[in-house]
Amino acid sequence: MSSQTSIEWTDSTWNPVRGCSKISPGCLHCYAETFAERFRGVPGHPYERGFDLRLVPERLADPLRWSDPRMIFVNSMSDLFHEGVPDAYIEHVCGVMALASWHTFQVLTKRSSRLSALLTGRLRKFARMNHIWWGVSVENKKHGLPRIVHLQDSPAAIRFLSVEPLLEDLGPLNLSRISWVIVGGESGPGARRLEGEWVRSVRDQCIKSKVPFFFKQWGGVRKKERGRILDGATYDGFPKIERTSVPDLSRRRVLVARYSPTELLTIS
Repeated sequence: MSSQTSIEWTDSTWNPVRGCSKISPGCLHCYAETFAERFRGVPGHPYERGFDLRLVPERLADPLRWSDPRMIFVNSMSDLFHEGVPDAYIEHVCGVMALASWHTFQVLTKRSSRLSALLTGRLRKFARMNHIWWGVSVENKKHGLPRIVHLQDSPAAIRFLSVEPLLEDLGPLNLSRISWVIVGGESGPGARRLEGEWVRSVRDQCIKSKVPFFFKQWGGVRKKERGRILDGATYDGFPKIERTSVPDLSRRRVLVARYSPTELLTIS
């Protein structure tokens, strides 16, 4: 559950938190909830408790064990800034990201006010690290646009927008201090429509502002059939990736030992 992924804009996923709760229209058809609830009650399964929020300290050190540099989507099955995740635990997650600087971490949240508050305060030392990218979800004007402002108000070095599922025309966007934009349609049963003009509007604004643009998918019930070609082209823009050298095995073992689950289980 923590390694390879089919998500187009990352290499691996890492879930030191599992489960979440809905807070906006973008959450309506949550793929993570649908997946997790299939296994509720299955003894020994990682999602035996379905999509109930819980900390997973035994997964904290995973990136330190991976020697090959990767782009890592943090908490693909949760939200690091969920109100039920203690500040101290978030700081431990950031501590791992800081140490594992040979990777690039992509942290995405819908709880942008908490992200901004913590990056401005307790997590400030992590905000300016170029290998940690901080992003917010933007599905519509009402909920998504205020998140962009919160992100821009934070001291993050690399800021990105995940405009997925895009549910309406967003109109003019302020892309100042934004390093990357991903756009995609909703997929799976009940997927809401994505209009081409909505996508083109975001793309054209990114081009004008010289912001890398990544078009993930048209979505729909059969997303593979619809693909990700936009006006005859594939858009795979990314920010510049900066990585450090990978420590040898003995050093990584020392780093892993810092994150003993028996100690971290007492976090409150």
